[in-house]
Amino acid sequence: MRLEASGIYKHYGPATALSGAGIALRQGEIHALLGENGAGKSTLARILSGSEPPDAGTLLLDERPYAPREPLEAIRQGVAFVGPVSRLAPDLTVEQNIVLGQEPERNGWIDPARLREQANWALGELQSLDLPATARVATLGPADRQRVEIARALMAGSRVLILDEPTRSLSHWETGPLFSTLRRLAGGGVAILFVSHFLEEAFALCDRFTVLREGRTVTSGLMAETTRAALLEAMAGEPVDETPRPRIAERHRGRGVLWLEGAGGREAVRGVTLTLHEGEILGLTGLDGAGRRELLRLVMRSEPLHRGKIWRGGTVAMAAPADHAIFGSMDVADNLTMPALSKYSTLGILSLEDQASAAQDWSAKLHLRARSPRQRASTLSGGARQKLRLGRLLIQPASVLLLDEPARGLDFRSRLEIYRLVDAVAAEGKGILWAGSDPGELLRVCDTIALLRHGELVDSRPSGEWTEPEMIAAALGPP
Repeated sequence: MRLEASGIYKHYGPATALSGAGIALRQGEIHALLGENGAGKSTLARILSGSEPPDAGTLLLDERPYAPREPLEAIRQGVAFVGPVSRLAPDLTVEQNIVLGQEPERNGWIDPARLREQANWALGELQSLDLPATARVATLGPADRQRVEIARALMAGSRVLILDEPTRSLSHWETGPLFSTLRRLAGGGVAILFVSHFLEEAFALCDRFTVLREGRTVTSGLMAETTRAALLEAMAGEPVDETPRPRIAERHRGRGVLWLEGAGGREAVRGVTLTLHEGEILGLTGLDGAGRRELLRLVMRSEPLHRGKIWRGGTVAMAAPADHAIFGSMDVADNLTMPALSKYSTLGILSLEDQASAAQDWSAKLHLRARSPRQRASTLSGGARQKLRLGRLLIQPASVLLLDEPARGLDFRSRLEIYRLVDAVAAEGKGILWAGSDPGELLRVCDTIALLRHGELVDSRPSGEWTEPEMIAAALGPP
């Protein structure tokens, strides 16, 4: 066994993150660590990578005691970690980042020829020689930065690679190349721990799995010998209802609330014409760089309109979960009700009781796991913080809501909850523009899907008239 953990406990004050968790990782396998948001996946990954110590438990690397006191010590022992937050130096080049801390020297000086040779070797092992070795990392996109981090792990001679939510910052279109890279590494004998809550990814990539629930290991086995329903039940502790949402025929589609006529920005968006109606969820998709986010910013007027016209039939609110900060020192109620404090105030005086009651109601709608409305936001899991961002948007009295990847990074049950909540908000008459990169999600959620390519609208039609292969082909364009 390459890497083992057993009886791992970890507490943060009164909160228990891990309670006897364990995992066994074999050489040359890709092992999925699954669980809902807050199950303890990231905590176990940080312990295995030396980012923090366990309170109790046993770690073994190649059947020998393993107790790294910091990530650098873990790397020296052959265990590397790539997390959702990049650890690269943005002002250094690709090749400088790959050899960082292991720079080849000659007569006391860094040898640039050997540095480039070593960096090119690592990139070649990943079949990533297309990465510009002399480019500053700050100029790269999330997928390319991730390849640089993996190349750096290879440069260190890592035998174990731990990837914590590696697809969180990637679009649906960028996961395929990452999976190909990981399969090549596993084929070369590297043991890979793939931390995720996306079952689609686990079935597509992984050999074996371990499921955590509330800090405990509840089951493990071969991916080929389990089912989606069994894994969902293990993650949730109960059967999960995957019933699709109601179709638009069961909601009232009313008047238009947002009209775009030939709308365009400086460069990324060119001449888009669309109409959003009351009670409608309109999906906006395309490859990264196609102009999804830029179009939302034009509608929000956070970027100037250079051509065409945009009419809005009411107030507009926007949320991009990755961009909207949660104030960790403030509690759940303050974060959630921040845009609508006037609703809970009289003569300028905030009613803490009314605010807490509203926060409690919205926490229930969002299935937000918080002990109380006065729990500090910094103590919530990453998934709970994302729900808090979305709730802060939905609580506003806007007639048009702009959602940018609102379910990204959430476990399956949480995504279902978000889909149903957004559907209920649409049923109240709000128009919702949902920008996303996952065709399957858009087909499940949206009434209409509009596809952009190179900043232009390629096609817009009811979701029932699209298929996932058609969406992918339209996004890629003619060969």
